[in-house]
Amino acid sequence: MTPAASVLDCIGNTPLIRLRRVSEQTGCDIFGKAEFLNPGGSVKDRAALGMLLAANNDKPLRPGTTIVEGTAGNTGIGLALVGRAMGLKTLIVMPDTQSPEKVATLASYGASVKQIPAVPFRNPAHFVHESRRIAEAMNDANPGSAFWPNQFDNTANRSYHATTTGAEIIADTGGDVDAFICAAGTGGTLGGVAQALRRHKADVTIGLADPGGSGLHAYFKTGTVEVCGNSITEGIGNSRITANLAETSIDVSYRIDDQAAIDMTYALIRDEGLVLGGSSGLNVAAAVRLATELGPGHTIVTILCDSGQRYAERLFNPAFLRSKGIEPPLLN
Repeated sequence: MTPAASVLDCIGNTPLIRLRRVSEQTGCDIFGKAEFLNPGGSVKDRAALGMLLAANNDKPLRPGTTIVEGTAGNTGIGLALVGRAMGLKTLIVMPDTQSPEKVATLASYGASVKQIPAVPFRNPAHFVHESRRIAEAMNDANPGSAFWPNQFDNTANRSYHATTTGAEIIADTGGDVDAFICAAGTGGTLGGVAQALRRHKADVTIGLADPGGSGLHAYFKTGTVEVCGNSITEGIGNSRITANLAETSIDVSYRIDDQAAIDMTYALIRDEGLVLGGSSGLNVAAAVRLATELGPGHTIVTILCDSGQRYAERLFNPAFLRSKGIEPPLLN
C-alpha cells in the first residue's frame, strides 16, 4: 500500500459492507457505504474536503484563514480536520441540541464552537444565518480572514459526492446497482450520488429516507414542504430544498420514525457488529422497505453515516430514549 501524503488522502474510498441479516431477510443485496471509516468519522469529511478544494481552486485561501460554518456537528468536524491539514482555523456555529460528544470532538481539533438555540431556518437567529453574519463581519474588518463554506447551498458539496462517493459505488458494485437510498440534510450526498448513478444507469431507483421534524418527505410526495413531528436523529432532514438537493429526482420517499430507526440501529449492532448513529439505522430501515417493494434479486446501497459512539450518552441511555417515546431495544 502506498503511504498517504496527508490525512486528506485518507478521505473517501470507504468500503461497501454487505449487511448480511437484512440481505437474507429481503432476498436483496443491501450494502452500506462505510463512511464512518473516514478519518473525521463521518460522511461529512467528503463535503468538507470538496468545498475547501473548490474554494482553493477558485481563490486560494491564505494560511490562517478562519473557516466559519453553521452545522449540526459532523460537517464542522470534517472542516476542522481538513482545515488543520490545510493550515486553516475553524469556528463552528451549531444548535445547542446536538450531542455533547460532537462538541467535545470539535474541541479536540482546536475548533472554536458557538452553540445557539435551535430555531427554524426562516428565523434570522438560525445557526446558518448566524455563521454567515460572523464570517461577513470578520471579512469586513479584515478582508479574506474568513471563509463561509455554506454547505447547504454550495454545490461543490454535491459535485464532490458525484465524483467520489457515486463513482466508488459504481466501481465497487461493478456497475450493478439497482437503487440508492439515504437521508438528506444538505442534500449533498443524495444529490451527488444520484447524479453519478443516473449518468451510469438511467433507470436506477433513487430514494429519500426522512425523519420526523423534516419537510422533505412531504415535498417529494406533494410538492409542498410540510414539517411535522420530531426526531432525535441529528444532522438529517430539512425544512427547505437546498441548492444541493434542488435538481434531484426522487423516485420513492419514506418517513422513518425514531422507533424504527433505533430498532435498526440496535439490530446492526446485534447482527453485524456495527455500532452506528441513528441516521445509519434510519437509512438501513429505509433500504429494507425499498428492498421489500422492489422484490428479491436487487442490489441496494445506502450510507452508514457515522459511529454510534458519537451519540453514546443518548443512543445507549434507556432513560433518554424512553423520555422521547422510544422503547430501548435489546442487544442480546
